[in-house]
Amino acid sequence: MTALTSSLSLSPQYTASKEYLHHGSVIEEIEGLIRVHQNGDVERPQVVPCVNAGALNPDLNVSSRDMVIDSVTNIWARFYVPNCQHKLPLLVYFHGGGFCVGSAAWSCYHDFLARLSVKVGCLIMSVNYRLAPENPLPAAYDDGLKAIMWVKQQMLYQYRVSEWWTKKCNFSNVFLAGDSAGANIAYNVATRLAACEVSALRPLNLKGLILIQPFFGGEVRTISEKCMAQSPGSALNLAASDTYWRLALPSGANRDHPWCNPLVKGAMKLEELKLFPTLVCISEKDILKDRNLDLCDALAKAGKRVEYGVFKGVGHAFQILSKSHLSKTRTNEMMARLKSFIAL
Repeated sequence: MTALTSSLSLSPQYTASKEYLHHGSVIEEIEGLIRVHQNGDVERPQVVPCVNAGALNPDLNVSSRDMVIDSVTNIWARFYVPNCQHKLPLLVYFHGGGFCVGSAAWSCYHDFLARLSVKVGCLIMSVNYRLAPENPLPAAYDDGLKAIMWVKQQMLYQYRVSEWWTKKCNFSNVFLAGDSAGANIAYNVATRLAACEVSALRPLNLKGLILIQPFFGGEVRTISEKCMAQSPGSALNLAASDTYWRLALPSGANRDHPWCNPLVKGAMKLEELKLFPTLVCISEKDILKDRNLDLCDALAKAGKRVEYGVFKGVGHAFQILSKSHLSKTRTNEMMARLKSFIAL
């Protein structure tokens, strides 16, 4: 299990646009984020800079390194380890980006997760999974499951190269988390793990699931999808949401596929699911608000332990993309909510 000297070389899916000038017409596009060409080539302008693990404010008192999980599929993770003398819970985190864009090396995630690790008091493993459309679902779910099994191996064998974080990790206190599409990944990885024999994870102990603005959809529109007013620069609008799902879902599937719509008729019955205690963080001005609330309601009716918070006055991905005073206030509130949930 090797450490990485640079994360920037690990994202071959992020490529310069000039390479695609003669590769056919664009058949799918989310302006500024992704273009898919007729011949299958994918262009992702680097709208958010990627940064090395060491690019941290020294005042945070946190260490960060990148580790390879699977060199064949190019899965890796960035770790955040607060400097302390006692063992800490582990948060396995999946970034957002509609399954199609984003990186554990994006500066906005790097800054947010470094601060989150200190505020909450936990280690964070931020997984850089494969992206669609080159790797449609369930590739990201497979990568998430592989990341959990990799953590189990680290616990069992305490590889020398990993001692810098394993010796500070409480492996009996592990949480799955993510925002937007990353929350969808965390949820679907959790449902897979819930269907496994308990012995499959031992001695690893998963304690809970944290879903921040989870990215779900459906063929029938909710009120918030139809009516929520979005600014032109919003992190997620309905057109972008539909495009992400077309690119991410298996060929021929629509938005009522269970991976997109877990509440659709014919999906796995929540009553039969041994799901971990769940916290859902919802943004008041997010088009996903109603779907997030519906999921919480369905989980509660199925007898699952679920709690949620609605963060007033902010939109999708405010915690990583907005620098406003209100967003900073709500981000601190969200971090406090996560800390309370993890401490239960």
